Amino acid sequence: MTTTSTIDECLVVAESLARKAGDMAMAGRRRGLSDVATKSTLTDMVTEFDRASETLVVDGLCSRRPQDSIIGEEGAAHTGDSGLTWYVDPIDGTTNFFFDLPMWAVSIGVTDAVGPLAGVVYVPVLGEMFVGSRGGGAFLNGRAITVRANDTLADALVCTGFSYSAESRVRQSRRIPQMIDKVRDLRRFGAAAIDLCFVAAGRLDAYFEENLHMWDLVAGQVIATEAGAIVTDFSGAAVRPEEVMASTPALHSDLVALLATSRPD
Repeated sequence: MTTTSTIDECLVVAESLARKAGDMAMAGRRRGLSDVATKSTLTDMVTEFDRASETLVVDGLCSRRPQDSIIGEEGAAHTGDSGLTWYVDPIDGTTNFFFDLPMWAVSIGVTDAVGPLAGVVYVPVLGEMFVGSRGGGAFLNGRAITVRANDTLADALVCTGFSYSAESRVRQSRRIPQMIDKVRDLRRFGAAAIDLCFVAAGRLDAYFEENLHMWDLVAGQVIATEAGAIVTDFSGAAVRPEEVMASTPALHSDLVALLATSRPD
């Protein structure tokens, strides 16, 4: 069983590394970008600061938690024997970062045999550090946060995201006309970790997206859950990267039903 002292140590390490990496990337972005490439599609970008941020975080984890395993978005991999695994998204929202929009973050989460254990999501341009741990609550810049008290679907501000695949984006967008008149409004910020944290902080009532990865999900999931959100797949079963939905408790069943009736296929 993971001890409280281990969780506390993980949070201290993650928060320190996220802040260092995020501030480094923000300073670099202000100087300008010189190395921008694409990965799976033309909309799936990577910059020199994605790579530098991941190197900083992974080196720090290897130094301070060498017994833990690590998986990073940009290819970092380290195998440990502690039973803990770190998932690192060095810049979640690289398109926003490229276009100098503020909605990007460094996301660092850790899991144990049970699931997401602790995580931090640092949004440098906003100066916001979201922190959460299993059984320990969720916090924004040291202040406890909770989901919004809303039980009316028509009053719900809902956020979503789209795949890097053009074909998938077209398919996913077909949901929107079937949902837009059922909720207050829809948003698309372009950074899954931030979206999950905004549900946690009561800035959104719900968020859903398909085809994420564990590094997109782990930190934001534990933060949202500890803030009182229900985090599942679209059917209400256990969450998985292929389908992620986070919502206030009172709206969860309504949103499951709405997603079921707005299937794009």
